[in-house]
Amino acid sequence: MASPTSLTDTYTLANGVKIPIVGFGTWQTPDGDVARESVKAALEAGYRHIDTAAAYYNEEGVGQGIKDSGVARGDIFLTTKLWNDDHGYDTTLKAMDESLRKLGTDYVDLYLIHWPRPKKFHDDWKDVNAATWRAMEEILRAGKARAIGVSNFRPQHLDALLETAEIAPVVNQIFLNPSDQQPAVVAYNTAHNILSEGYSPLGTGKIFKVPELQEMADRYSRSIAQIVLRWSLQHGYLPLPKSVHADRIAENGRLFDFEISPSDMLTIDSLKGVAGEPTDPDTAQF
Repeated sequence: MASPTSLTDTYTLANGVKIPIVGFGTWQTPDGDVARESVKAALEAGYRHIDTAAAYYNEEGVGQGIKDSGVARGDIFLTTKLWNDDHGYDTTLKAMDESLRKLGTDYVDLYLIHWPRPKKFHDDWKDVNAATWRAMEEILRAGKARAIGVSNFRPQHLDALLETAEIAPVVNQIFLNPSDQQPAVVAYNTAHNILSEGYSPLGTGKIFKVPELQEMADRYSRSIAQIVLRWSLQHGYLPLPKSVHADRIAENGRLFDFEISPSDMLTIDSLKGVAGEPTDPDTAQF
């Protein structure tokens, strides 16, 4: 796509659905007033893409924030995710309905399998994922989701899923930031026309203490967060920054009146390991 100009610019998913290029993340955002007010603040700041999950335990607050914002539901791209304990055909269908109830909507724009190999299904994950994905495809056909995808899947998990899938996933949401770009996963996604969404695009708090990023932020007269989020967009990723503070939420969306130079992009690319690495989905204990 051409250089983005606003939070309402979109990528086009493989199934033709358009998804705003920056999402507002809600991981670790408490349910109730905090979730409601932060989502309202994001929508007031111009975000039109909200990301939550059953495992965040804040779907009700997120849904209320959307309702209270006054922004039309059809103008908002809303994502939620299936939690690990609910893998399987029947339980996936039930979990989707429960998420819709909590969110106060009759559809989501994107529904994701949150993790590929839960502890509960560690040994038979391939068969369980195949059954789960059949339910995801039914959810899509029923109009309860406009697009379906996965999160934290690596090539071996996607290979297994695609062996039986009738509809391919259009998104893979992964830990993606200067500390770990997961190049093998991103390359696989790109080759299969799967959009790479980046959760924790700012890594952990450690990223705000990286000297190279501070120097760059000073030079561009930007925050470190703005530098890293702009870097993500220039790589063609879709970042999901999270905050519960209205001023920071707005600041994180001001990414479209500057561009990072090629040499500075390479400097940021070289920062592997400065702010944590992703959980290995094959050994995760949840």
